[in-house]
Amino acid sequence: MNTLVLDLAPASSSSLSLLLALLLAHLLGDFVLQPDRWVADRQARGIRSPSLALHALVHAALAWLALCALRSVPGIDDGIDATFAAMMLGLAHWTIDAAKAKATRRWPSRQLGLFMLDQGLHGATIVVVWLWLVGSLTPLTAMLAHLSTPSSLLLLLAYLLVTRPMAVAIALAMAPLARQLKAPGTLDRAGARIGILERLLVLTLTLLDQLTAVGFLLAAKSVLRFGDLKESRDRKLTEYVLLGTLASVTSTLVLGLLVRLWLGGQGG
Repeated sequence: MNTLVLDLAPASSSSLSLLLALLLAHLLGDFVLQPDRWVADRQARGIRSPSLALHALVHAALAWLALCALRSVPGIDDGIDATFAAMMLGLAHWTIDAAKAKATRRWPSRQLGLFMLDQGLHGATIVVVWLWLVGSLTPLTAMLAHLSTPSSLLLLLAYLLVTRPMAVAIALAMAPLARQLKAPGTLDRAGARIGILERLLVLTLTLLDQLTAVGFLLAAKSVLRFGDLKESRDRKLTEYVLLGTLASVTSTLVLGLLVRLWLGGQGG
């Protein structure tokens, strides 16, 4: 059985292939090879569900196939215990999914949060098994070292800023204008969520120097909103939407350009 040690050598591409293969096996097992009736049976019966056990066996089999297939790849130890690793992943998957089924019955209104937690735990399990197979903490320490660089921290900060912080700032700036409008009749907080996704796209395109694509994004949004604004015949609403969009896009463009300028000055 492998011993986990701290190795300062760079993580090889073959070890990354191992992680990606395990993640691919997980996605196939969870989203391609899992019928809806298995999910329903698991939700109804919990740990007594035969479908839950079968689902865990599918995951174990996929992981075993991925590990066996990679034994011939240069740089990967052909003596890895594929069977034991697959059994660990299958058992962990069964445990996590059983807990999720119980939690979903108890908190049915929190399905999105439980789904994210479920996938996060599966991902963490895969990473732990991968590190055990690699026999080194190098990939983890290398990732942490990369994330702690000024360039990475700046990117993380920029992406965080364009989510809730910028949404709050724009809402406060637009509040005096919003009070002049009648009830818009839209989904609760839909505009804020659309704005966050819009800013994430604009920031990404700006950082990739794809400013033309930003123009296409604005054009597409204008086409989608044109019919609603035309039918409403509300000039105030039209001006409000236009101001909000321009404020959101302009602030994100400026932030993205400043980040690019800083990264260019650092050579990163």
